[in-house]
Amino acid sequence: MLYLTLFIVSFLAATLLPLGSEALLLYDISQNNSLILLWVVATSGNTLGSMVNYWLGLKGEAYLERKGHLSAQKMEKLRKFFAKYGGWTLLLSWVPIIGDPLTFMAGVLRYDWRYFTLIIFAAKGIRYGVLVWMVV
Repeated sequence: MLYLTLFIVSFLAATLLPLGSEALLLYDISQNNSLILLWVVATSGNTLGSMVNYWLGLKGEAYLERKGHLSAQKMEKLRKFFAKYGGWTLLLSWVPIIGDPLTFMAGVLRYDWRYFTLIIFAAKGIRYGVLVWMVV
């Protein structure tokens, strides 16, 4: 149950919901649970949550344009930014406030999902790895 809870919280924390998973991970570490398993569960949940953001962006572009939240000018500006920095910006997907919208915009811009998944997994894994390493 402990790992399922961490997975769900990590998953939800990576979506556009304002939630964090670090406190639960730190608590679970303090209870002498398997560090590797905690890292795998938190990283996997957080990666899959970011993939939901990607999918929402992928499917939500037409809706955003229809509602006036996304103009052709904004899209062109974002396309240029992503063409220049692309996947490197996704390394910031773990950063509060900006990370979740970055993963959403990657979907809107139809960034290659294979690169997206690799970069997101690396970014999330490094973040949780550093957190685990700092505590141990």
